Amino acid sequence: MLSTLLPIVSLLLGIGILLIGNGLLGTLLALRAGMDGFSDPVIGLVMSAYFVGFFGGTFICPTLIRRVGHIRAFAIFAAIAAVAALLHVLMIEPFFWLALRVVSGVCQVGLYTVIESWLNASIPNARRGQVFGAYMVVTLFALALGQALITHADPAGFTLFAIASMLMSLALLPIAFTSIPQPQLARTPRLGLRFLYRASPAAVGGTLASGLIIGAFWGMGPVFALRIGLDEAGVAGFMSATILGGAALQWPIGHLSDRVDRRRVLAVIGATAALVALVTLLLTEGPVFGLVLATFLFGGLAFSVYPVSVAHMNDHLQPEEALEGSSGLLLLHGLGAAAGPALVGVLIGSFGPRSLLIYFAVALASLAVFVALRIRQAPPVALEDHAHFAPMVRTSPEALAVVADTPPSADPEAS
Repeated sequence: MLSTLLPIVSLLLGIGILLIGNGLLGTLLALRAGMDGFSDPVIGLVMSAYFVGFFGGTFICPTLIRRVGHIRAFAIFAAIAAVAALLHVLMIEPFFWLALRVVSGVCQVGLYTVIESWLNASIPNARRGQVFGAYMVVTLFALALGQALITHADPAGFTLFAIASMLMSLALLPIAFTSIPQPQLARTPRLGLRFLYRASPAAVGGTLASGLIIGAFWGMGPVFALRIGLDEAGVAGFMSATILGGAALQWPIGHLSDRVDRRRVLAVIGATAALVALVTLLLTEGPVFGLVLATFLFGGLAFSVYPVSVAHMNDHLQPEEALEGSSGLLLLHGLGAAAGPALVGVLIGSFGPRSLLIYFAVALASLAVFVALRIRQAPPVALEDHAHFAPMVRTSPEALAVVADTPPSADPEAS
């Protein structure tokens, strides 16, 4: 394993540093917007703008990467993202922030695309599962570490914005010094959503629900935590616990989904996560430890919906269609993520911060009911026809290329 990771350590280090800064900035902006008097619906729109940019960037960024190469493209995206981080604090105005978040979203998906296409071209087929698992661990733990930095300075000041910008700039160093050959970026075709829905309605429903939930968590989770009375350390703990839960529980849940009908796993995840969201609602009045423990479990369940949905879609597609199908689900997830913060911003503005948890519960319970109905209407996929499950977060279509080419024997859980 170590011999496999050493050649790509510069890529993992670059994305890790970058995501520490990005994780810090996302939570910081939500906190600072609340402190500076942005209304909750406006905060929701600003946070949705990031996912709009992320969605648009999946179409824009590959062209630039093909034109200038991976290292130059990474430098362009990282430099713009670092400047955008500082511009937030220089002009605190909602429409200006909204534009900056669109730009940041485009840059972020461009950075993901550079790293993931590089990984895809640099690792042997037999090691893809191990490398992709390591990449997901680095991604989630870097985002969690970014939350912890919130406690090291006053969010109302300039320091945290400067730290986020510096981290995004520092991410350039390991990439600039890498000796890994730059690959050619392949074009990723996409199957239409109508085709995907006919292939697997449960996977489409799970992907959309995941986008609505995860987008709302990233965008409005810090606002919720602040509004229920948590201080900066409490907000960081709330966000970190949810992310770490996602990192810890995806593997066992995915391991289970490889051995039973994935629709049953999706239904149980939806129903259980909805119940956990309601329990968390009760715990908002109690000790912070109980809230953090509940959000850890919620994160593990909620972050698993997307990879289980992708694996279930791949169960229904031919091997040559897997990449196109997963890319289509990625775009659907992006649409849900763009809508989630805006919807929750309106709900919190009208009904208070705890409406976020009710939103989670309704979305997840709806998913559970929808998938349960599908179980009654269609037979399960035979276990011998199950595709390989890979834990993941929504990044770029290039990550899906790694998953699509991963042989089942590379599953670290199966070894």
